[in-house]
Amino acid sequence: MGGCPHRHTLLGLDEPIARRDFLDGVLLASADVLLARSCPILLRAQGTGEISADWTGYTGEGDYQASAGNTERVIQNAHAVRDGQYDKPRSESTETGEAYDCIVVGGGFAGLSAALFFSEQAGPKRNCLILDNARIFGGVAKRNEFVVDGHRLFAPQASVHFQPPYPDSFLKSVYDAMGLDWDAFQSYQKWQGPSPEISLPRSAYGQGTMNGKPAVGFFFGAKYGHKPGIWITDPWGKKLEGTPFPETTRSEMLALHGEQAVRPPLVYDYPGDAVSRQLDSMTLEDYLIRTYGVSRETIRLLVAGESSGGFGLGPDALSAFLYYEWSKVIPTVDDSMATGIQMFPGGNSGMIRLLVKTLIPESIVGPRTMQAVWNNPVNFSALDRTGQRVRLRLDSTAVRVEHLGEPDKSDFVSVTYTNGGRLFRVKAKTVVMAGGGWMTKHVVRDLDETRRKSYEEFNYSPYMTANVAVRNWRFLYNLGISSAEWFEGFGRYVNVRKSATFGVDSPTIGPDLPTVLTFFVDFAKPGLPARTQGQLGRAELLSTSFADYERQIRQQMTDMFAASGFEARRDIAGIVLNRFGHAFINPQPGFFFGRDGQPAARDALRNGPFGRIAFSHSDLAGAMDHRNAFLESKRAVNQLLDRVLT
Repeated sequence: MGGCPHRHTLLGLDEPIARRDFLDGVLLASADVLLARSCPILLRAQGTGEISADWTGYTGEGDYQASAGNTERVIQNAHAVRDGQYDKPRSESTETGEAYDCIVVGGGFAGLSAALFFSEQAGPKRNCLILDNARIFGGVAKRNEFVVDGHRLFAPQASVHFQPPYPDSFLKSVYDAMGLDWDAFQSYQKWQGPSPEISLPRSAYGQGTMNGKPAVGFFFGAKYGHKPGIWITDPWGKKLEGTPFPETTRSEMLALHGEQAVRPPLVYDYPGDAVSRQLDSMTLEDYLIRTYGVSRETIRLLVAGESSGGFGLGPDALSAFLYYEWSKVIPTVDDSMATGIQMFPGGNSGMIRLLVKTLIPESIVGPRTMQAVWNNPVNFSALDRTGQRVRLRLDSTAVRVEHLGEPDKSDFVSVTYTNGGRLFRVKAKTVVMAGGGWMTKHVVRDLDETRRKSYEEFNYSPYMTANVAVRNWRFLYNLGISSAEWFEGFGRYVNVRKSATFGVDSPTIGPDLPTVLTFFVDFAKPGLPARTQGQLGRAELLSTSFADYERQIRQQMTDMFAASGFEARRDIAGIVLNRFGHAFINPQPGFFFGRDGQPAARDALRNGPFGRIAFSHSDLAGAMDHRNAFLESKRAVNQLLDRVLT
C-alpha cells in the first residue's frame, strides 16, 4: 500500500466528514472505505452486473436528491421483473378499484407527452393515470442540484439541450402547449472575470472562444508517453501540430474533422428510398471508411466518443443511416451551437417540469412561468389526487400489463404495479407503454409472438454522467480553455457553459466563481457485437462503487489540471454520479428498413396497437431524443383514439 495514503491526501479522499461525506446530514461513505477502495491492490475485479456495496454516493440537493440516474431501488425492481418474479399473477396484489380511460406506463418525455396528447384529444371527460418507477418524474431528463459557497448550481443528468423548431411545425405546437417561453433564453450569464474573456457556450457539448479562437484543448498523458501530461490548445486550428499522433493518424483525423470526402457522400431524399436503405445496410464505421478513406483505428479514436454521446456505442456497431439522424430525420430551424442551441441550467428537465405543470397545474408551486417552474419546489402531494383528469403516481413500477380477455375482444387492460413494497392492480380502457423496450417486452404479459420477437432485435447500452461541482475553474482559464478533450482515463470531454439567467441566482460567470463540470462516460467496447458491448458495459457500470469512480474522477482531474493550479481536495465541492443501464438504443444495420427482404423489426410495434395497448418509447425511432419521444407518443395516442376509443 506504499504510496496510497499520500495519494489520498492529494486527491482529497481524506477530507473530514463535515466537508465531503456528510451533506444535509446524510452519511455517504466512510473515510475508511474510501481509503481502502482507492488503493490499486485493493480494487476488486468487476462483477457480473450486481450492484456493488457503497454504490450510490452523494446525490445532490433539492427535488431530485432521491433520483440520481437509475437508483438502486429502480434497478432492483426492474431486475425482479426481468428475473421472473412476477411471471405469474400474485394473489396478494390489491385491487385499487380505479378505472381509467388511459394508463401511461413511464413518466419521461414519451409518457408525459402521451398524457398531454391524450388529454388534449380525448375530450374533457376522459381521465389518465401515469405510472413512473422513480421518485420523481422525467426519465433521463432530470437534473442535479448543488449549493456551493452560497451559489445554487444545476447540471443535467442526461438530456441536455434543444433547438428552435420550424414555425407552425408539430414540434413547435408541443413546445407551445407546455408553455415554453423562448424569450427567457434571450438572457444568459455575462462574463465576470479577467481579460481576455472566454465567450462561453450555452450547451454542455459546446466550445467557448478566446480572442476569436476556440478555447479548447487536447490533453495527452501517460498513454502517449507524457508524464506529466501536455496540452495542445486550439488543436484543429493548429492542424494537430504538436500532438503525439502519428502523421497518418493526424492526416486522417483532419480529413474526418474537415469532412474531406474521397467519394461522394450518400444523401437520401426521404427515409425508405434506395439510398437510405443502402445506408442502413452498412455500419456507420464502414460508411466513414468508404466516404473519407480513413482507417478503423482513426474512426474509433476520433468518432467513437461523439457517436456514443448520441447513440451509446461507437460507429462500429451502428447503422450508417444515423449519419443524418439529427439533420434530416428530426430537423430544426437552427442546429448551430452559436445561435440555435438552447439549454435550461439543468438540461431538459426544464421541459419535463413544464409538461408536468401543464398536466397538473398544482404540481409545482407558483405560476406557469419559466422562472417559477424551474426554481420552485415540486408539490408532490398534488401529483396523485382523486378527481384530477391526469394523475401521476411515482415510485410505481409496472410489473404486469395484460388484457382482461382476448386482446381483440377485451374491454379493459389490467395493470399490476409495485409501490412501497406492495402490489396493486388497476384497469384501463387503453394503455400506452412509454418506457423502454427492455422492460416493455417483459411487462406486457400477453404480447403476441411477432412483437415479442421484434423486441429481441433491440440492443441497448449504458451511459453515465458525472457532475462535479467545483469552487472555481481558474485551472481551465489558466490554460486558455473552457473545454477539454482527452483520449485516456475517465471520460472523454468536459466544458464550462453559461446558464440562462432565469434559472440561476447569479447573472454572471467567471473563472473564480463556482460551476459544475459534466463528464460524459460511455462504455463502448469497439469491435465486439453490440449486444455484448452493452452487457459488458452494464456489468462495469453496476459493479463499480461510488468510491472507485470518485477516485478515478479526482485522479483524472489531478493529472490534467494540477499543473495549472487545480487541487482536488480544495476545489471539488461535490460529485454526483448518474448511471443509466439502458441509456441508448443501438440501431444496428437493418434496424430502420429491415434486411434480406424482411421488414424492420420495429415496424410491428409501430404499425398499430396490440389490442388496447400502444407503444411509444423513443427507442422505436432509433434515437433517444425528446423530439422522437413526442413523435412516437403522438402516433401511439392517435392509434388508440382512432382504433379503440372511437
